[in-house]
Amino acid sequence: FIYLQFLRMTKHYLPHLARLCLISTFLEDGIRMWFQWNEQRDYIEATWNCGYFLAICFVLINLFGQLGGCILILSRNFVQYACFGLFGIIGLQTVAYSILWDLKFLMRNLALGGGLLLLLAESRSEGKSMFAGVPTIGESSPKQYMQLGGRVLLILMFMTLLHFNASFFSIIQNMVGTGLIVLVAIGFKTKLAALTLVIWLFSLNLYFNAFWTIPAYKPMHDFLKYDFFQSMSVIGGLLLVVALGPGGVSMDEKKKEW
Repeated sequence: FIYLQFLRMTKHYLPHLARLCLISTFLEDGIRMWFQWNEQRDYIEATWNCGYFLAICFVLINLFGQLGGCILILSRNFVQYACFGLFGIIGLQTVAYSILWDLKFLMRNLALGGGLLLLLAESRSEGKSMFAGVPTIGESSPKQYMQLGGRVLLILMFMTLLHFNASFFSIIQNMVGTGLIVLVAIGFKTKLAALTLVIWLFSLNLYFNAFWTIPAYKPMHDFLKYDFFQSMSVIGGLLLVVALGPGGVSMDEKKKEW
């Protein structure tokens, strides 16, 4: 199969590309906190009526929390702590920006969390690789369930891309997309399904979130840029699935036992 040849050729590079894509939304948002310092501070102060000091603290936490987490993940140092820190940032922003009440944004944030969960699972396996060959009982179980949770959360991004109308193209797109989503969730032909979703999501991302075509002074530029990098992070999570496989809680793994 062509995709198996692709996996063999890219097995040393794919995890690095996956991590870079995964942290891209945090990197972009951290940089945006720096360049839009006043706007972000004023928004939080006005929305929550929390005062100047707390608004500044919010911006600082987002700025250093996201950029620091990205640096740690890319340098492969304290990856688990970086992941927990970025989980905290997602939770903080979900509350601060009232994402909790917007189903589409909430599902996308949960998908982002799924990508981090997969990264956390990868870092656990790396941490234990020094004991390779030493028999252990059930130590990989948390990692397996992290991979399952990560896969299930990742597909929430695609739930926001389904179009519920009667056009022929939308029906076909929904059927194919739903089929691929189910395959990734249950872990059947996982690498092929995840790679297909990567190509699909990347194509949709370039088409629908082309923020570079909108002048920087228009609000739509920032909205599209935010969506673009969030989608890239979910792509990063899917690339981790392609690179590392679905984990123990999957049909692909169970087939090996049969």
